[in-house]
Amino acid sequence: MKTDHWFYGLFQSAPDMVALLLPQGASAAPSLGPDAPGDALYRFYAPELKAANHRLDGAFWPRAAETGTPEQPVVLLEVQMHAKAGFKHRLFAQTARFLQLHPLVQHLSVVVVVTHQRIRLGPHQLAQQLQAFVDGVIWLSLEELGQQADLDPLLALLTLPVRPQAELQASTQQILERRPDLLSAVLPMLVERFPTLTREEIMVIAGIPTDQLLHTRAAQDLLDLGRQEGRKEGEARGRALGEATVTLRQLNRRYGPLTKATTERIQALPLATLEALAEALLDFSGPADLAAWMEDHKG
Repeated sequence: MKTDHWFYGLFQSAPDMVALLLPQGASAAPSLGPDAPGDALYRFYAPELKAANHRLDGAFWPRAAETGTPEQPVVLLEVQMHAKAGFKHRLFAQTARFLQLHPLVQHLSVVVVVTHQRIRLGPHQLAQQLQAFVDGVIWLSLEELGQQADLDPLLALLTLPVRPQAELQASTQQILERRPDLLSAVLPMLVERFPTLTREEIMVIAGIPTDQLLHTRAAQDLLDLGRQEGRKEGEARGRALGEATVTLRQLNRRYGPLTKATTERIQALPLATLEALAEALLDFSGPADLAAWMEDHKG
């Protein structure tokens, strides 16, 4: 719009002209031109939509057809285990971006894995187009899935991160009795969920005898690897918290005390993003620049 100066100037001087373009407004044309009343229906401007990076949690491509089929569509997967107010809008935006980059896709399904249906992922009142999109999303509640009887072992595996600890032993035993090969998937999840427990304690939770562990080299390797990754993540988070402290001190010194919500958002940023913020704030001229930067770097 900004490159076509004639249209830009026309709509800028007579924004209510857009009512003539809408089916519901064609029968009652508003006043246009410089003498239009002060209670005009619209205001007009040309917003600049900044590019945002969207990283999908996963995409499944059917081998039979890159375009997808009604029986085997291309599937976009998102896993959202915590409440996030802007999630539905981000999901809509990244799905549209995916289709823009893959225009040959004809059949698409969007699957979102959530802890339960009560999780808050955006406002209840949505724009009509966004609501239509959200209604077409497949929302997979792990809580509801876990309540189903005689689950396939692979589906039961998905529910382990949200099952109460008291149910984990029975659940893992049911999985491993039918699919012993899934031990390599069960153990990393337990290590991730209980990073401070010992190898023996994790074996108790999984219901696997310790003597069996001693003869299972793969299990030992998985537990050791998971614990090493947990330590590395802990060290990285410690560096991120240190960077956040320094960055917050600089921001508070320049702009006064930040709100609690802004402080918590900055503290939750990963290390790489915090380093980018520490560099970017040198060019900020006020709190509005910080707000815009945070909006552009939503997770």
